[in-house]
Amino acid sequence: MDRSLKSQLAHVLHPIAAPLDDSAVRRVLDRAVVRDGARLLDLGCGQAEWLIRALEANPGATAVGVDIAANALEEARAQAVARGVGDRLELHAGDAANATLGGAFDVVLSVGATHAFGGVLGTLAAARQHLAPGGAVVIGDAYWLSEPTAEAVEMLGEYEDLATTVENIAADGWVPVYGHLSTRHELDDYEWHWTGSLAEWAVNHPEHPDAAEALEASAVHRTEWLRVYRDSFGFHTLVLRSTKESEGSR
Repeated sequence: MDRSLKSQLAHVLHPIAAPLDDSAVRRVLDRAVVRDGARLLDLGCGQAEWLIRALEANPGATAVGVDIAANALEEARAQAVARGVGDRLELHAGDAANATLGGAFDVVLSVGATHAFGGVLGTLAAARQHLAPGGAVVIGDAYWLSEPTAEAVEMLGEYEDLATTVENIAADGWVPVYGHLSTRHELDDYEWHWTGSLAEWAVNHPEHPDAAEALEASAVHRTEWLRVYRDSFGFHTLVLRSTKESEGSR
């Protein structure tokens, strides 16, 4: 089963592809988008839900999204038009890590996509290249809530605890001006939606050639979440300002 299609199906009822509820997304965007007419960029935008919500809340803003998944961008275009912001959203298919875009942006987002840049610091380095002076970066990624098992590290990758994560970001020339730590409810709600939406699609489409694989993927993911990483996995979403000159202005 195509990975991007699986992700799209899993996020049908949770279009923010990260463990944040609607109120948390709204607070983060309110802290990041502070200027009328702001220009936003999302590196690894997926279905561009962050950008669409920002455009809905800020009628003078414009946005650009970049993602490698063509089906996600197709859904993003359809959603943007249906919600009345299609004329202010520009979407590009391609590798977000190598995106070449004109001009600088007031807000650069990358939530749940740091793997495309080799981690948080690589993502911030990419964001800096596109950031206007005085702009903000919104970054979302995992951290360890508690000491993970070796199996959890092997499954999800190398992360730090929250304090170390924030210290590393600060040492790289960024200052957090706001942050949201996903609650237990948000983390569990996201996983139930991910596994449940994929399983429900498989049950509703038993004749589809991908149905059995989708159902198995849902079951495997649910077991991994509940037995391997649920107690140790956390997710932060930070609004950052740079303490260095932004390369996007050069």
